[in-house]
Amino acid sequence: MDEVIVTTLHYIPGYRVKKVLGIVSGSVVRARSIGRDIVAVLRNIAGGEIVEYTELLASSRDEALKRMIEKAKAMGANGVIGVRLTTSNIMSGAAEVVAYGTAVILEKEI
Repeated sequence: MDEVIVTTLHYIPGYRVKKVLGIVSGSVVRARSIGRDIVAVLRNIAGGEIVEYTELLASSRDEALKRMIEKAKAMGANGVIGVRLTTSNIMSGAAEVVAYGTAVILEKEI
């Protein structure tokens, strides 16, 4: 199994957890930019989704997951179970996205 299986479940159907390696996490802190803020203010006046911020959070989430998976691979894991995502404000205009879970070694059930 070359890929790391990542899930919010605490088990993976068809696999058993052979060994628990420990908690892994990945985080990223991103700040808004003046260009995004100007467009966001205009969108806020008109109403609707602020696409620029949606895209910023989506890319931050993807990067946090990527970093978590890299740490799991470095530990020798082929799975991460119980994955959760959190966000928090670091300061005005900057937010942290954290992905965390349990790195495991999985084996196919017979």
